[in-house]
Amino acid sequence: MLVSAEEMLKKAKAGKYAVGQFNINNLEWTKAILLTAQELNSPVILGVSEGAGKYMAGYKTVVGMVNGMLEELNITVPVALHLDHGSYDGCMKCIEAGFSSVMFDGSHYPIEENIAKTTELINITREKGMSLEAEVGSIGGEEDGVVGKGECADPNECKSIADLGVTMLAAGIGNIHGKYPANWEGLSFETLDAIQQLTGEMPLVLHGGTGIPEDMIKKAISLGVAKINVNTECQLAFAAATRGYVEAGKDLEGKGFDPRKLLAPGFEAIKATVKEKMELFGSVGKAC
Repeated sequence: MLVSAEEMLKKAKAGKYAVGQFNINNLEWTKAILLTAQELNSPVILGVSEGAGKYMAGYKTVVGMVNGMLEELNITVPVALHLDHGSYDGCMKCIEAGFSSVMFDGSHYPIEENIAKTTELINITREKGMSLEAEVGSIGGEEDGVVGKGECADPNECKSIADLGVTMLAAGIGNIHGKYPANWEGLSFETLDAIQQLTGEMPLVLHGGTGIPEDMIKKAISLGVAKINVNTECQLAFAAATRGYVEAGKDLEGKGFDPRKLLAPGFEAIKATVKEKMELFGSVGKAC
């Protein structure tokens, strides 16, 4: 059964580890992530961007697939199904479809409008026992066509959103989505520290987890980050493994063209990537 991300993230913040949000793009992605979480006894958050939701034939299709897998694969670890960077309308559709968590990305609105829309969604999600993530300060890079340059959030604005009662807060600290450029200046731990001091117990979220050096990830966790989003890294691993299979001509051997065989190396590559991240984030064995 899907759960809100609230309890798993409170435990993570208190225990100084982070729960990974791994974005799903299709059946292979979903199955690989769920099986790895179960094998490692780790809580997990399945992220769905609005673009991926559309690609997978709508949010109801995604909910049906995930719920079916939880049952058929006997998944007993806590699993949250979360809308990533949702618009207000996207959040409403996911609430209706049966997601257990949503992110409202109001970072491009003036702070007053961000607060008004966030407050409305807090009331709805709270009533339904769902978790809600809010964002302050644009996260850099490109996500579904939205490009940001990696600004640092204003800690006081973070406090005003946190005080509304959201479950977790994504604050820009110089992180970006996608691959990091060679001239990237790194995370601003000064900003992160200031945000944590003002937001207290609130679990903080680090977007753009692909490409951030391990020592920075560990430092971010020590400063209150309890949820880390990973997407690009799984995509790159899947693409490389699939390319290797085709370049080796394996799709031309016997029934190597069968999608179950063609996609198997990519599936295993996603599992390996997720395992590596869960070990780094410290969530292994924390699903009790």
